[in-house]
Amino acid sequence: MIETRGIDHVVLHVNDPQRSKKFYTEILGMTVYRDAPNQVFMHAGAQGVALFKKDGDAPAAGGDLNHLALNVAGGTYEAPKAELEAHDVAVSGRPGDDRCIYFSDPDGHRLQLIFRH
Repeated sequence: MIETRGIDHVVLHVNDPQRSKKFYTEILGMTVYRDAPNQVFMHAGAQGVALFKKDGDAPAAGGDLNHLALNVAGGTYEAPKAELEAHDVAVSGRPGDDRCIYFSDPDGHRLQLIFRH
């Protein structure tokens, strides 16, 4: 049996990897560890997120990925929500649930921030 030790990275196909890199680094605090014009690899804690330039006219978002859920290191629900809104990112959540925020990246990928109390 192969013993896996976690997820190395998830790939998101995007229209403009450099534009998406700015979103993921400046708003979500990810750090770049490999950067090329058509591919950007970033750390989100111990896991990785890779942005690949999409081919042709295929939709950037959708397909098999329903959404990417990210754990928030700390703080309160209100602070990240306000920061996203300050960047003109529309946010939503579950009524009565202050543990998660849903929003989309510039290519329409559905993202979720999860707060552990």
